[in-house]
Amino acid sequence: MWNQSSFFGKRVLVTAGGDGIGLEIARAFASAGAKVLVCDVQEAALARVATEIPVIHGCRADVSSETDVAAMFDVLDQKLGGLDILVNNAGIAGPTGGLETLSLADWERTLAVNLTGQFLCVRAAVPRLRKSSAASIVNLASAAGHLGMPGRSPYSASKWGVVGFTKTLAIELGNEGIRVNAVLPGAVDGPRIRAVIAAKAKAAGRSVEEVTRSYAAQASLGRMVTTKDISNMVLFAASDLASSVTGQELVVDGHTQALS
Repeated sequence: MWNQSSFFGKRVLVTAGGDGIGLEIARAFASAGAKVLVCDVQEAALARVATEIPVIHGCRADVSSETDVAAMFDVLDQKLGGLDILVNNAGIAGPTGGLETLSLADWERTLAVNLTGQFLCVRAAVPRLRKSSAASIVNLASAAGHLGMPGRSPYSASKWGVVGFTKTLAIELGNEGIRVNAVLPGAVDGPRIRAVIAAKAKAAGRSVEEVTRSYAAQASLGRMVTTKDISNMVLFAASDLASSVTGQELVVDGHTQALS
């Protein structure tokens, strides 16, 4: 769908782009001709990206740190010379357990990365996006951002916040030609969901295999989605094909009506 000129010359920042969904998104933009900078908290992941995909620039940053975000945008100015597309992908799974078992520190850390991190990045990005003729922000939320998710209240609350943040920004920035959308993945097959499944299985006294089956079964398609599914939606949202799409929840979850 995306060829080597689809995003030719576009300048893209992908947070937490060292592996997983973020890396798939960054790779897809780079393959479509964009100039890409990724940040990550994992130095080893950034080193792998530099070796395997040298056209992608990288820098270390914790998006929940105002100082780190400011430094990251200095690197962006040096490496890319501006910004056309911001992909707020950085997020953590947060703790698993009933509300009364959770610590305040875990709650606050989940919101700091998943929600405050997006605020800090958007705040720094907007002055740069105003100079673009095709500015777009894509915020990664979750199916848990429009459905309840038992045992995952910090994560779900943070992702509902992302959706509200996205819709408000779309209104605030629309008259400046800056589009803002949220992509809501369902259960994405990979290391993060496997860790969540293992934690849920332990908490519920169930086998990992049983919980894994329940995650696949909650989607009408009967399977988890892939990182490629998510990157395709992100690129669509940022592309000219979506030039009149803003303020939307773009759900990629195989049609999931309830989360277990």
